Amino acid sequence: MKDGFIRAAAITPEIKAADCNYNAEQIMALMKKAADEDVSIAVFPELCLTGYTCGDLFLHKSLLDSAERAVMRIAEETARYDMLVIVGLPVRHCGKLYNCAAVMKNGRVLGLVPKINIPNYSEFYEVRHFSSGRGVEAHIDGFGGTELGQILFESNIPELTVAVEICEDVWVSNPPSCDLAAAGATVICNLSASDEVIGKGDYRRQLVKSQSARLICGYIYSDAGFGESTQDMVFSGHNLICDNGTLLAESKKFTTGITYSEIDLQRIESERRRMNTFPQFSEKSYKRVRFELGIKELKLTRRYEPMPFVPADKNDLAARCEEILTMQAVGLLTRLKHIGCRTAVLGLSGGLDSTLALIVTVHAFDMLGLDRKGIIAVTMPCFGTTKRTKSNACKLAEAYGAALCEVNITASVKQHFADIGQDEGVHDVTYENGQARERTQVLMDIANKKGGIVIGTGDLSELALGWATYNGDHMSMYGVNASVPKTLVRHLTAYERDTTEDKCLSAVLDDILNTPVSPELLPPEDGEISQRTEDIVGPYELHDFFLYYFVRCTFSPEKILRLAESAFEGQYDRETIRKWLTTFMRRFFSQQFKRSCLPDSPKVGSVTLSPRADLRMPSDASQAAFML
Repeated sequence: MKDGFIRAAAITPEIKAADCNYNAEQIMALMKKAADEDVSIAVFPELCLTGYTCGDLFLHKSLLDSAERAVMRIAEETARYDMLVIVGLPVRHCGKLYNCAAVMKNGRVLGLVPKINIPNYSEFYEVRHFSSGRGVEAHIDGFGGTELGQILFESNIPELTVAVEICEDVWVSNPPSCDLAAAGATVICNLSASDEVIGKGDYRRQLVKSQSARLICGYIYSDAGFGESTQDMVFSGHNLICDNGTLLAESKKFTTGITYSEIDLQRIESERRRMNTFPQFSEKSYKRVRFELGIKELKLTRRYEPMPFVPADKNDLAARCEEILTMQAVGLLTRLKHIGCRTAVLGLSGGLDSTLALIVTVHAFDMLGLDRKGIIAVTMPCFGTTKRTKSNACKLAEAYGAALCEVNITASVKQHFADIGQDEGVHDVTYENGQARERTQVLMDIANKKGGIVIGTGDLSELALGWATYNGDHMSMYGVNASVPKTLVRHLTAYERDTTEDKCLSAVLDDILNTPVSPELLPPEDGEISQRTEDIVGPYELHDFFLYYFVRCTFSPEKILRLAESAFEGQYDRETIRKWLTTFMRRFFSQQFKRSCLPDSPKVGSVTLSPRADLRMPSDASQAAFML
């Protein structure tokens, strides 16, 4: 499959209990619809060929014969489609009856997988009719001659191995899927007849999500629905498709039909490679059956959020912001307490990053019970400073009760330029970095004088792009923002604005949030910021998207481009995304040397670039294999 995507479907047909011919017709009609949608794996509910609620009718030869004939009709029908089809039915073998999943492709039954955990409590009494499939292994002559037992279905697609468990199997403490995944299964199919009671839907959803996360797999859960007898239970057809802990698709309860989405097999394989504690083998041996699927070009239906670091739900976002601010503050307070330091020095520019650093420092001081006057906020105006940003820096320090110190570095920078022969009229990288390094020197010396430490303000997005002056703002004694991406910096600042009761503080934070992102190293134009970072390196929302999927998911640039096109549809065209993705890759590789010597900083998310934690990368690595 292109980029590792395979379309999977959980399908609930409307059935009639004990009418196998009718049920087979419904299943085959939905198979055709699924095939028209380029589905590659179609999963139907537990015992859907007969109905789960047949009771003692399961003991009748007439029903079992009818089910066998019906499943062979369905198997023949699969020859028309490039699709693995899995249907539930009762199967006889050696005087026992098993609750099975028939796995079919290319006109035949590839294998029959029996349910292992047979419930016999509350409303369930399957033990009355069915035996456990634990340890059962056999070749049977029925169903055209096939295998019965726990089977791994391996495909021609290297990342795709399919396994099956049935309903109760996933509800027990040690589900069969655990060993199946350890043996190589990347997609687990669950055929279920889970009746509906109050609160069960929420638990079921969380259970399936959690199992897909634990096993780093795709999980397709197909549930029984209309047509099952409601004599004692009601079935809702609650279908779920999950991928590595993410809910991709969910049916509306008490409906029938097809629920589908795309499982990302490349992501699953990548995560398993990355997590070296994931089992490399299973102590259990399994029969392995081969099948083949064609390569399909899919238009993605699964949604990729344009801001992967920022929760889309407002309540989730608020909780995330509170947790991150606390983590940042605890990181800093631990360092301050360890070294016995009661003074923190930071450069306050009136921009987003330094604002967040001050917020974190204030929270840390409050947790320690320290006087906020021990926070020295230094504003260092020079050639590019505007009245707006300087004013905001002063208002912010005052609102928080921090000590404000102004050091105008214009004269010292001019002297430095004279010393090295730099023409002040040449606004090149030396012109810019000379100011940045002077600011860092001022902060370091004030920290020495006051017995404090310099708090770094640079964020994760800047580190990824190398948008920091080496031994300038790149350096500090503790960097509180180093694992916070720019898109999240904005939301953390907004959260502080929205939760404070100080109207003056709220107003200045609001103005800072509406100020263009800029290092302010070039002279203003008509008193306004002339140097806008995103005009130079590209939109941070794009770069944060690239960063997440390149570092966290190890996706190729081609795949990242495809996902970005989907996520930012209507906002950026393909060529714009491609341009800035090329910029990201070029800068990410060329600027690694800056990340190789980062100051200490707290990790708050799943992506960080610290050489001591998550990213081991040579500074001289070639970018050739990673360019579009």
